[in-house]
Amino acid sequence: MTIKVLEERGATGAEIARLLGVSEGAVRYHVRRMKAGATDGRSAQPQKAEGYATAIEHWRQSMADGPLNLAVPHSWLVAEHGYDGSLRSVQRFWNRTYPAPRIRARRRVETPPGAQVQVDWAHFPGVNIGNEAVDMLALHMVLSHSRKEAIVWARSRDMLSWVACHLGCFQRLGGVAATARIDNEKTAISKGAGAWGVINPTYRAFANTLKFRVDACPPRQPQAKGKVERRVRDQRHGIDPYASSFATIEELQAWTDEEIAARDQRRRCPATGTAVSEAWAAEKRLLTPLPDPLPVPFDVAVRRKVGIDGLVSFEGRQYSVPFRLIGQTAEVRGIAGAVQVLKNCEVVAEHPRGTAARLLIDQTHYDGPSDDRVIAPPPLGRMGRRVQELIEAPVAHRAIETYHLLAEVAR
Repeated sequence: MTIKVLEERGATGAEIARLLGVSEGAVRYHVRRMKAGATDGRSAQPQKAEGYATAIEHWRQSMADGPLNLAVPHSWLVAEHGYDGSLRSVQRFWNRTYPAPRIRARRRVETPPGAQVQVDWAHFPGVNIGNEAVDMLALHMVLSHSRKEAIVWARSRDMLSWVACHLGCFQRLGGVAATARIDNEKTAISKGAGAWGVINPTYRAFANTLKFRVDACPPRQPQAKGKVERRVRDQRHGIDPYASSFATIEELQAWTDEEIAARDQRRRCPATGTAVSEAWAAEKRLLTPLPDPLPVPFDVAVRRKVGIDGLVSFEGRQYSVPFRLIGQTAEVRGIAGAVQVLKNCEVVAEHPRGTAARLLIDQTHYDGPSDDRVIAPPPLGRMGRRVQELIEAPVAHRAIETYHLLAEVAR
């Protein structure tokens, strides 16, 4: 092959002979054979692996589709069938017997402005924060059209972090795209994967609140969200948190935002040919505005029917809601330190979360006039009002006269 390539590039026989350390006659001999179309007779000889063709075919059929390492069947032949040939002999037999599969073409798609964001995590262990090595996670979100990127840092990848980082990224992007292209994280897809996966109920509630559609990638198909995969890879060379130390996570976040803003001036948007910052300014007008006020990040979201006594059950406790919701279904969310009850995306009740008490009641939820569907409960009497005042008053401020008054009402 060396003689063939050098001869095609115009090298003389003497030059080739000096380079290879052979005689000019040997060079002329091989050149004549190549021009005559002669083949090496050794290539037509039977291969040692042909005697094990049945075993190799059995192994091939037992393997699933995917990349193959022919060292594995070679070791299997040696151990199970006493094969004494080389790995190269197995490779030559495989290449001759099983031709390469057809190449599957990949469709390239450019999404219109405001249609899609792509989301993925990046893991950075041992970031220097406050003179300590802290394992940090960066949630990347990229607008598919303009390539505008947002990064929000977190310490964990649980549901609260997942939702909070989404909110932080959407704020930095200036709105919400119509769809979010995600990986099959358990915080997003609770069962299955891809188009057949079951969306986590909490994440679905979050998506409904912000008005975007969840679009999960097919399993083992990273190219399906290649724009964010590219940004994750580039971060390790561009916005590298290991290049400096930070006093707090907030300082790390501020530094990251500045680096992204500077890079957006230099990077080009392939779809428009302009700078990413210019393309983003045009795309931002087509994003869905964020709700005002922003929803509080939550890690649990369930739907519960309101009982006849105006209570909903959640995490082994019961919480009161306005009596007008009796018989209807409300959404109950668990946020940091509190439980929120929502109806039509509005918070109608909020109680402390995880208390020792199993029954949490706000008496104001039972006040007010009746409506066309529900008759208001009877108001508290004198005894009930006094008892309620006693319950609501802090123990340190309860005077002895309070108990005398309660005793008089009881008479």
